[in-house]
Amino acid sequence: MPQDPNDEPASVLLERIKAEKERLIKEGKIKRSKKSGSSDTLHYENVPFEVPSSWVWCRLEDIVCELKYGTSEKSSSVGKIAVLRMGNITNVGTIDYSNLVYSSNDEDIEQYSLEKDDLLFNRTNSSEWVGKTAIYKEEQPAIYAGYLIRIRPLLISSDYLNTVMNSGYYRDWCYDVKTDAVNQSNINAQKLSQLMIPIPPLKEQGRIVAEMDKWISLIDIVKNGKDDLLTIIKQAKSKILNLAIRGKLVPQDPNDEPAIELLKRINPDFTPCDNEHSRKLPQNWCICRLKDLCSFLSRGKSPKYSENDKTYPVFAQKCNFKDGGISLEQARFLDPSTICKWSETYKLRTGDILVNSTGTGTVGRTRLFHESYLGQYPFVVPDSHVSVIRVIDDIIPQYLYAYISSSFIQRYLQDNLAGSTNQKELYIGVLENLVIFVPPFIEQQRIVQKIEELFTSIDEIQKALEV
Repeated sequence: MPQDPNDEPASVLLERIKAEKERLIKEGKIKRSKKSGSSDTLHYENVPFEVPSSWVWCRLEDIVCELKYGTSEKSSSVGKIAVLRMGNITNVGTIDYSNLVYSSNDEDIEQYSLEKDDLLFNRTNSSEWVGKTAIYKEEQPAIYAGYLIRIRPLLISSDYLNTVMNSGYYRDWCYDVKTDAVNQSNINAQKLSQLMIPIPPLKEQGRIVAEMDKWISLIDIVKNGKDDLLTIIKQAKSKILNLAIRGKLVPQDPNDEPAIELLKRINPDFTPCDNEHSRKLPQNWCICRLKDLCSFLSRGKSPKYSENDKTYPVFAQKCNFKDGGISLEQARFLDPSTICKWSETYKLRTGDILVNSTGTGTVGRTRLFHESYLGQYPFVVPDSHVSVIRVIDDIIPQYLYAYISSSFIQRYLQDNLAGSTNQKELYIGVLENLVIFVPPFIEQQRIVQKIEELFTSIDEIQKALEV
């Protein structure tokens, strides 16, 4: 994630934590550890990996009030309060409240009761799962058993710490420091206290947690319905596109040249569209019609085909695959004698947006053309069932492609089709008058980059689940 230079550095946060610990020690609420007596600013060499300059490394003991073992009292099937055991700690950082046991020991209840945002560390388990950690969200009153250690963070985000303690880095650390015995492994509180934690600024911790929550929610959805994987991914990508075209995917920069200036360079007489969407868009955005942004916007032609010559392919709807790909393997080919009738304008080029414009289930399907698709062919031209959108230089084609691919615009296109049930038609006039939300040029670049980043991550998740 991008860093915010305005964030208070984590080194200042650590100084506040140190001061707070001193206060709690003086009030007798916590005990002083050997390390907490040091007044020097914390610096560590040989850190596990590099972090941004506003971050710092520290040990777990530097940022917690306590690392406390749980009760050794035997539990029962009934009682005043639930007792969480290692089986209640999941391997994804949460607590499973099924299969509970209980305690009625008032002394234990006072000493081991959990507070919201406490973390529970599983100190003894199999080699694979020793060290698993979960966050307590006060779902119900509970204490915890002796194979667990209560971690109570001080002035940092417990959710961020829980994220660190469920990371690959952390699992590798557990494997390296665990002590193995017959059928079980152990990590005691002393070893746990030395765990190195990368600390971002407090606001950055919140941003990381929010971003993780989004991805974990998506992953949970995918895990719960692998059969619906393609639908889920399509929905996630659709949501990203819908946020992008409303100015909600990336931050606004007031220093960007307003889109109205860009559009007036294209056409000095340009007058922006004013409709109900105008008030909902960012200030520097503008509304226009698709025809205002195009150097070429047309259906293809009805070609004369060749039965033998395979030199000049014609792009048709069957070249536009439903899985998002483009292939010329199924293309038919031009009669070479008719090439002179096709101007250079009709030869597809990188950045052209292709829209299926007749048929039934595929009308509106949109693809972005790239010259790499040509392979050994010199050029390709569209047939009359495909519309070509070619934007001017001040508009990034990838942005417009994302815009037209969004569910918001796809619904609009479907609502404005002509024809019968068996043959739908997307008239070129509908495309010409399509309302476009135009961001500043620099923001177009940021939007396209963010979409590519998110789509790449989603595609990686899909590939990982298909293994």
